[in-house]
Amino acid sequence: MSITLTPIGKVVSCFTDKFGIPRQSGLAPAASGQIVFDPPYQDPEAFVGLEGVSHLWVQFMFHRNRSAQWKPRVKPPRLGGNKTLGVFATRSPMRPNALGLSVVKLEGIMQNAQGVSLAISGHDLLDGTPVLDIKPYLPYADSIANAQHPLAATPPPQLAVSFTPQAEAQCQVREKKYPALRELIIQLLQQDPRPQYQQPDPQRHYGIRLWDLDIHWCYQQQGEAGWWIEVVGILNTPPPTPPQAEGG
Repeated sequence: MSITLTPIGKVVSCFTDKFGIPRQSGLAPAASGQIVFDPPYQDPEAFVGLEGVSHLWVQFMFHRNRSAQWKPRVKPPRLGGNKTLGVFATRSPMRPNALGLSVVKLEGIMQNAQGVSLAISGHDLLDGTPVLDIKPYLPYADSIANAQHPLAATPPPQLAVSFTPQAEAQCQVREKKYPALRELIIQLLQQDPRPQYQQPDPQRHYGIRLWDLDIHWCYQQQGEAGWWIEVVGILNTPPPTPPQAEGG
């Protein structure tokens, strides 16, 4: 049996690179974005009754997986990146059909000449992610008080995050364009985006991309307090290098 899925739109996201995206939705409430719908799905009639809904289920495609092959066993970050579980016991993107499911906060319903788009926050979606469907989150049905998962019973631990004076000044300048930038950086880095199989290296600078910005940080260690993260730079992404003309 052949099944064809047609995207109804795409995500416009603050996350322009996979590295650093929260491993689950809701971990970075300051993460903003939009769902922009394609014709004919941007018809305002399709959104009647969505007013007052606080959260949405978003069904989407993992469109930038490194490999098109699914894996029966994967390495969840929660297990340190070295132990494996069956893919159906995890939320790994390396799935048979590369389908994803996230809960996002609905911030607003916008309408213009092109139709309807949705402002969202608290998401974990890469820029350009194809959206297959949206559905309203129903608190009485979707929130189960006694639900259990033995390997993820509580949220992951969080690291402290600080800014150097230079990074603080750079952040203040760039918050004129991105008002919640500092809050978003803290929410992302305190989750420790480093691959869990790697030990923190205080001599190395790490980086993530948000919008058109490069965020640079390093790991610091102080006594028994353990590791913490220091943001050392917030820079505009350099424009792409134009291709060199061939000699003739």
